[in-house]
Amino acid sequence: MASLIPGQATPIGTHAWRVLARNPGMMTGPGTNSYLYGKDSLTVIDPGPEDHDHLQALLHAAKELGKPIRQVIVTHTHRDHSPGALALVAATGARCLGPFVPDDGLQDESWQADTLLADNDVLDCGGVSLKVIATPGHVSNHLCFLTEQGLLFTGDHLIQGSTVVIAPPSGSMGAYFSSLRKLQGQGIRMMAPGHGDVIDDPETAVSHTLAHRQKREDKVLDCLSATSVPVSALVKSVYDDVPAFLHGVAEFSLLAHLIKLAEDGKAKESPEGWSLLE
Repeated sequence: MASLIPGQATPIGTHAWRVLARNPGMMTGPGTNSYLYGKDSLTVIDPGPEDHDHLQALLHAAKELGKPIRQVIVTHTHRDHSPGALALVAATGARCLGPFVPDDGLQDESWQADTLLADNDVLDCGGVSLKVIATPGHVSNHLCFLTEQGLLFTGDHLIQGSTVVIAPPSGSMGAYFSSLRKLQGQGIRMMAPGHGDVIDDPETAVSHTLAHRQKREDKVLDCLSATSVPVSALVKSVYDDVPAFLHGVAEFSLLAHLIKLAEDGKAKESPEGWSLLE
């Protein structure tokens, strides 16, 4: 494992370096990971928050590597991942590639892609390539990027040391399950997440995350009955293994589980809350 040192360009794979932003927190862990990838030129993956010091760290890293920054791509448009693009483009003239911006009030509305990316697109990153894998779930516009060597830049689809929040309406638990399964059998050898250190056993990480989410869904079912219960009350029993101060955040993922159960014909919503489907 490579050290998580803010502002320092840390090599993590062939033609790949990580630069950690100085924005640690409850939702960001050690901070947002930006990545530099490329052989003859560099593509910045997730430029991170709008932060002068982080911008300078990315520019300094490119200078030290002796490679120009030609492209900026993002895994998704949450505000800890993409706002840094504006200043980076202004400083380098790089072009932006990535997803659309969902209209849910939770996104970086300053993001504007010169080219929209779609599933299975292949990007030239200065003599090496990245394959785009659409992975909706954490948010509807989420993308992962896979190198020729099997390194997957996961954004917030999978992160090291924790699970990610799935927040409706743009987040979907059903889509998240499908996107996790989509990664199986892709020849992934290592994962570079949006937060935390590299994940060097990707198949286990995917399987563990699927099992964890399924276990939580089973618990939601066990806690439902014929009597409708509001999410704010249900979260106390479904997430009784999680500190109470995190229940507000957990309500987002709980709602995503409930919506999935409704889609699967197992639960229903009423004005009073959620119950088992009779």
